[in-house]
Formats: sequence, C-alpha cells, structure tokens
Amino acid sequence: MIIHGSSRHTKGKIGYGVIYVKAESPFTLAELAQLWGSYQNDSLAQCVMSYFIRHVEDPEIRSCVDESLALSMQHLDALTVFFNKANCPIPVGFTAEDVYPDAPPLFSDLFVLYYIQQMGVLGMNTVSVSLAYSTRNDLRTYFSSCQSEYMALFNKTTDLLLSKGLYIRSPYIPMPKEAVFVQSRQFLGSLTGKQRPLAALEAADLFSNMQRNALGRAMLTGFSQVAQSEKVRNYLLQGKGIAAKHIEMFSSALSTADLPASMTWDVEVTDSTTPPFSDKLLMFHTTALITSGLGYYGTSMATTMRKDLQIMYTRLSAEVAKYAGEGAVLMIDEGWFEEPPMVPDRDALAKKNKR
Repeated sequence: MIIHGSSRHTKGKIGYGVIYVKAESPFTLAELAQLWGSYQNDSLAQCVMSYFIRHVEDPEIRSCVDESLALSMQHLDALTVFFNKANCPIPVGFTAEDVYPDAPPLFSDLFVLYYIQQMGVLGMNTVSVSLAYSTRNDLRTYFSSCQSEYMALFNKTTDLLLSKGLYIRSPYIPMPKEAVFVQSRQFLGSLTGKQRPLAALEAADLFSNMQRNALGRAMLTGFSQVAQSEKVRNYLLQGKGIAAKHIEMFSSALSTADLPASMTWDVEVTDSTTPPFSDKLLMFHTTALITSGLGYYGTSMATTMRKDLQIMYTRLSAEVAKYAGEGAVLMIDEGWFEEPPMVPDRDALAKKNKR
C-alpha cells in the first residue's frame, strides 16, 4: 500500500529468481480467487510430482518430473509471500499427509511424461486467465513468470515425446487449393441426416477432447484401483465409464469423417492397489480435471458450426457438470471441500448485528 508517496517493499521469491515486490493496493476479489486456486493446484502438483520422482526410471523423463516439482515448490513459496503480505490465511491445500511416496508405481514412465505435458497445457491456460484478471504489477509479474515456465515445460515434454517417437499428432488433411466462401446455409448442418464434412477446427477439437478423455480414463482407472473409500472408488469408476462413453462419441465422429482416432493409455496403468495419494487428493484432482474439461467443451461448442456437434457438446457438458456436482457433494460430506474466499453475506451480517 502506498501512503503519502512513500512505499514499502517486500522480498519474495518469484520463478527462478528473487525480486522485490512493491506493496500495492489490496487484492481484488478476482486476484484473490486466482491466488487461492493457484495454491490449491501447486500444492497438489507438489504431492503428485514428489511421488512420481520416486519411481520414474527414464532419466530424460525424470528430468521433466524434477523440473515440474521444482516449479510447484517455487510457486508455493511465492504464493505464501503474497498471502502473508495481505495478512490472509494460507490455504491448506495438500500436504505431505496426502501423498505416500513409497507406494509402488501406479503409472508407467510414458504416462507420467504425457501427464506432465498435458499439465503444462492446462497450466498455460489457467495462468493466462490469472494474468488477465490481475491488476497489480507484482501479480502480473508473477503470473507472467509462471506462463513462461509452463511454456518451457510444455516445449520440453513435447520435444521429448517427439524425440522418442511417442507424440500423438492430430490427423493430416490435404492443403486447400484456394480460398472460398460458403454459399449455402446448409454449411451450418442440421440435427439429423447427412452432414457436411468436418471443418479442420471441428476435427481438431474432437481429436483433442478424445485425447484428454483417454488420459482421464487411464488416470481414473489407476485412481479407482487405489481408492480407500468405497464411495470414492464408485465415484471414480463412474467417471471412468463417462470418459469411455465420451471417447466413443468423439471416435465415432472422427471415423465418420474417415479420420483416425487417438490412442488410449489404459495399458500404461500398473496393477498396483496400494494408495499413493489420499482419497481427498484423488477427489480434488478428479473434479479439477472435470472442471477444466467443461471449459474445453465450452470452447469447442463455441467454435463448432455444425448443429449436430453443438448438440453433442451440450449433452456431454450437462453430463459432466452433473458428475462434477456429485463429486462436490461427496467432498463436502467427507469434510474435504476447502472453502474458497467468499463475498460477505451482507444480509446475514445485518441480522447478526440486529439488536
């Protein structure tokens, strides 16, 4: 906070270096929400990567895990500085109590590499929103640094997948011969009957959504094997079934257009039944990925022009939203749902102060 032209500075870690953070105005509700969410995500990442680092054997993949772990730890240090400066309680998030590093490996090295690559993509998307919501210079500096770090991690993991011949490319199509304009409203399609060929962006979204669901199904397969609570296990198995159905629908849409579908990751899950994570972490991780999946479906629906695909995304989104809601109820019932920063209930405060 700047008072009468003077200013205070606080030393805090950001990214790989140390900068001096100028104390500014209080956090807006948007900034506070992004900081709180970032802490949850980075504390989860620290737990997951501290488990992966114990078991990954490939030295190149291990380097990616080590970098991801270091980033999450550095981010938590920086976020702690921000919360302390604002006299705001630090979220609980996830701690050493939520990870059991000595548990046997649950996923293969290849799954871990692809997981980190996809987390890099998710990190870039999430941080771009955080940056856009930030007004304070110190927060914009921090989230800009995070964006660069996630981009570097994504590029590193993508290059490694390419060098190992494991990167899953979207299908190829012939290059257009000329620029043309749509001549008929039939381009928008109909709810039934024969449809026009897929636009490149529509096909790309179908392929990417299928890839994400394939990774999610494999992750839920592993999680369901190690869940300690029957309620959590049943919830995860339900999610696995939903992911399988969505994969089939995306695959069918691609196959109808004579395009190949993406590979699946089920074989990358071991037969371990020893839990590496707490049920609380399993549930949060699952619902967090569901929420991000809803965002991807919404983007796909907004950029899709065929009516049948729009209806498909609407139905799939409704199913996923219902599943996410059921997960939130389960977490609340188990006492695992950490309350985010809330807008004051002014009516309740007024009644409380009633004399």
